[in-house]
Amino acid sequence: MTNKSIIHTDDAPSAIGTYSQAVKAGNTMYLSGQIPLDPKTMEVVSGDFKAMTTQVFENLQAVCRAAGGELSDIVKLNIYLTDLSNFAQLNEVMATYFRDPYPARAAIGVSQLPKGVPVEMDAVMVI
Repeated sequence: MTNKSIIHTDDAPSAIGTYSQAVKAGNTMYLSGQIPLDPKTMEVVSGDFKAMTTQVFENLQAVCRAAGGELSDIVKLNIYLTDLSNFAQLNEVMATYFRDPYPARAAIGVSQLPKGVPVEMDAVMVI
């Protein structure tokens, strides 16, 4: 692929493994999974599920902006939850970040996520 570049911002958590925050290929950005880490401390934020979900959206937003876009440019959002009973709270928080038309989305129940967090999200953005 000749038109590939790496996206990085200090406003989102640094990668904690062998991956990039996002990769741009043409006008499509592939955003790596974000968990509720504070980008300044690299620690999981304290608080309830809503506070953690808010931090995940803030992290995604920072990566979107570093790539020249906004959350509204996300066309596909994948959400991983360790407890699907948090689905309604997830929707409440998401409604504060997105307006209709919403991105395509999957919400998947998983048994475990990095650092024991309850939520992780990755996305595809087109600008």
